[in-house]
Amino acid sequence: MIYLSQLMGNPVLDSEGEKIGSVSDLGIATGEVFPRITSLAFMGPGRTPMMISWRKYVDTYDEDVIRLKVPSTEIRFSYLQPNEVLLARDILNKQIVDTRGIRVVRVNDLKLSDTSSTQLRLLGAEVGARGLLRSLSPQLEHLVTRIARAMGHPMQERIIAWSYMDLVERDLSNVKLSVSHKTLDELHPADVADIIERLDSRLRSQVFAQLDDEQRAGAMAEFNDDAMAVELIGGLNEKEASRILSEMDPDDAAELVSELSYDRAEKLLRLMGVKEQRAIRQLLGYREYTAGRIMTSEALSVPEDQTVAYAFDRLRNLDEDFETVRYLYLTDEDGRLSGTVTLNRLIVSEPETRLEEIANKNLVTASPEDDQEDVARNIAKYNLLAMPVVSDDNRLLGIVTVDDALDVLEEEHAEDLQIVGGGRSDSDSGDRGRNIIWFLHRNLWLLFWVASVVIAAFVGTAATSNPTMGIFAALCTITMPISLNLSENTVNYVTNFFLTDDPGSEKSPSILGFAFRSLLLGLLVSGLICILGAAAHALLEALFHPYDPNAGVFYAALFDQTIIQIFGAAAGSTLISFLLTPIFLAVLRHREEKNQETSGLTLTLISMSLSVVTFFVLSYALLQGSFTPAVLRTEDHFPW
Repeated sequence: MIYLSQLMGNPVLDSEGEKIGSVSDLGIATGEVFPRITSLAFMGPGRTPMMISWRKYVDTYDEDVIRLKVPSTEIRFSYLQPNEVLLARDILNKQIVDTRGIRVVRVNDLKLSDTSSTQLRLLGAEVGARGLLRSLSPQLEHLVTRIARAMGHPMQERIIAWSYMDLVERDLSNVKLSVSHKTLDELHPADVADIIERLDSRLRSQVFAQLDDEQRAGAMAEFNDDAMAVELIGGLNEKEASRILSEMDPDDAAELVSELSYDRAEKLLRLMGVKEQRAIRQLLGYREYTAGRIMTSEALSVPEDQTVAYAFDRLRNLDEDFETVRYLYLTDEDGRLSGTVTLNRLIVSEPETRLEEIANKNLVTASPEDDQEDVARNIAKYNLLAMPVVSDDNRLLGIVTVDDALDVLEEEHAEDLQIVGGGRSDSDSGDRGRNIIWFLHRNLWLLFWVASVVIAAFVGTAATSNPTMGIFAALCTITMPISLNLSENTVNYVTNFFLTDDPGSEKSPSILGFAFRSLLLGLLVSGLICILGAAAHALLEALFHPYDPNAGVFYAALFDQTIIQIFGAAAGSTLISFLLTPIFLAVLRHREEKNQETSGLTLTLISMSLSVVTFFVLSYALLQGSFTPAVLRTEDHFPW
């Protein structure tokens, strides 16, 4: 096997051994399972780009040189054909779609088969670290792989076969992919949406434009990022955008329309059909985060006095794009919802059976004003595939399907993670930058502690004439992590309580009750810190006094005060952190009532900042007047 990186820049010699250039690229014919190399591109004299037929002129090749069959005078140059691409120009360092793994990757190198001395074929793309190292230096790749193998973690190649590759930028060279490829057009809409979300903004619109209206509508409904959906729909003309909205389910279309500007939304709605427009406007009439906003009006209702045969006729006449049918909804003579019939029950029943005889009368319904999270939880609780949404007089308005319920629960979970500060962005394993950010996010106390160490170092340096201040600054850095870590834990404590507690429950404590509980817990933890400080003081005094009684007098005076101060400051700042928890709880509940998101990271930053300020203020206050001038002026007390 040989790699493109090993061939790039190699000399090209004619049959007489004369160098006529250096390799700049290789061309392939794309309409094959393992495309053969068809063209050799090289830089000739004066850096003139040239291209010749590989099959016609190349005699032998290796990792060092490419030799031609004829002298330079007999070479006839050629041009890239419509079904050809250049490996370095069009594929190397470009984003491609791995249609097997359903992901977007970047090509670091290309692996070629050298089964014969003349014929060369493309096997696939190297998308792992080895390809990146090899492109920098083959020696570097060899060294790193040997080290990794010695440590018991061998670096494996990550090769994507050509048959599972789809070029993102197809328009660059008018590539017509082989029939064996499973392209974006054939993937599930959720996979297409996932791929598009991972592309950079330059390529996103380009890939989206390659899909037809139905595929674009399906992908649009699967986007997790509403802003991205708005961006893509905004890049289309009004007729295209309205067609895509018409292809979408009414609830998905309504959600997207709600994110557009009023003028843009009105223009698109007016271009839609009357039926589709009416359905979307009806859903937009309900408040956000309610069952009415996420329901679909596409529900099959039939009179309860009809037969199974009649129901099957209605099912056969439904449009192909009708919302997935799992239940038949029965209505009485007044048009009110009276029961449901599952498709399973319908299939096993005799054609002449009346629907009301096989109906489930014990219905679980929702009001259009019900909170969407409550509806989603009930769907999960009762194992429903869809829940009917009814008006005050029990008339069927629409249904909330299980897929929409799952989306709501997923959003709720993401919000909960954001509140507790435990959320993590989707990323590939190789995205080290995001991993570092996530680590720092989860260890904020470490950042605050480092900042405190820097401050203490400056204080200690500036206070060289005052040994008390120098020792005090150094010892502050020891106890500071206690305050910071406990401050972070108090935020976790209040957010966990907020997520698990139901304010409407009789067992739920009031804000005052929660404050009293937090006070007791804070006093307990602060008391433990004071006990730890007393133990540290006793240990230090026992270490110093036996060796030098005179010095022991000084150190006893110095450490007695300093140890007490820094542990007292840690205990005080910890108590303040616990006293803040009722305020944080009140803020979380208030913002939830207004359907506003709250970041746990923000709460943690506030809590830690207050903890640091409180720690230093208390330490400084306790320091004042702690040492008598006589003790500090007695130089004989210092062993140095």
